Amino acid sequence: MPDKIYILGHKSPDLDSVAAAIGYANFKNRRSPLLRPACLASQCESGRDCDEAGMGKSNDEEHKPAVAGAINKETEFALGKFGFKAPEVLKNACGKKVILVDHNEFFQAVDGIESAEIIEVLDHHKVDFKYSEPIVFNVKPVGATCSIIAEKYFKNNLELNKNLAGLMLAAILVDTVITKSPTCTENDKIIIEKLAGIADIKNWQEFGMELFKIRSSVSELSDAEIIKSDFKDFNFKQGKFGIGQVETVDLNDFAGRENKIIDELNKLKNSANYHSVILFITDIIKEGSMFLVATSDQEKVEQALGVKLENNKVYIKNIISRKKQVAPKFMEVFDK
Repeated sequence: MPDKIYILGHKSPDLDSVAAAIGYANFKNRRSPLLRPACLASQCESGRDCDEAGMGKSNDEEHKPAVAGAINKETEFALGKFGFKAPEVLKNACGKKVILVDHNEFFQAVDGIESAEIIEVLDHHKVDFKYSEPIVFNVKPVGATCSIIAEKYFKNNLELNKNLAGLMLAAILVDTVITKSPTCTENDKIIIEKLAGIADIKNWQEFGMELFKIRSSVSELSDAEIIKSDFKDFNFKQGKFGIGQVETVDLNDFAGRENKIIDELNKLKNSANYHSVILFITDIIKEGSMFLVATSDQEKVEQALGVKLENNKVYIKNIISRKKQVAPKFMEVFDK
């Protein structure tokens, strides 16, 4: 029987991590089943990604998409819209072969990752990775992991079907905030146009707004569910930090809930031994964020954000990216 290799993203999976797992598993499984001769780089003029296309390998591996936890609302919507089932939940990777997508920090990875065999990493975040064996490690400064995967399909002339193109398009639109995020590159925009054409989505801007309306629909969510809907842990030298983000088309959707959410942030901080837990609610129309904070050191959090908190909250203009604009600020203050 073929070896099973799980492809999965980080804990608190978001749309990009789930779509990347599905898209990359499909890419891997569609390699030629025949043993191909090794491709010598000096002789290759195809421009193909030969190693990923299966050159020099036999297809004795089955790649299976998985998730490290429950999926969120917009992921559930996108999977349903394009006809995909939610991947299997892998609760512990101990003893299993895995490919990590959309993350490379063990702190954000599935339980048991220290005892797993990591085959490959495919990501678009900062590098914080150490492993005892040489592996394929592919990290690119683009807006979404699905952009890297879509480029692999195009580069290898591997046909993308309409539904998978639509799913990966949705992931890129969410991760780049419909191209408004500072993480969005010109390459992301080219890929968005290509995927929209394949998926037969005439107006990808309108489709992106549809996704964010679903993403920001919080009336049925508890305060804890809002915090955890897109939440990442960061292990800085001065302690463990949790930073969650929710995007909305109207901050008024959260009016009246902010103080209760702050109470929930404090509960999480105390129960899980965090130094600080932050939720920032991003208005993608006005391009600013409301920060809600529970912390053991308010002065240093204010230093990181560059503003004063008032009753544990503050609105900051022109902040919409956790990866580019928020996490680096906290790293600068708390990781030394």
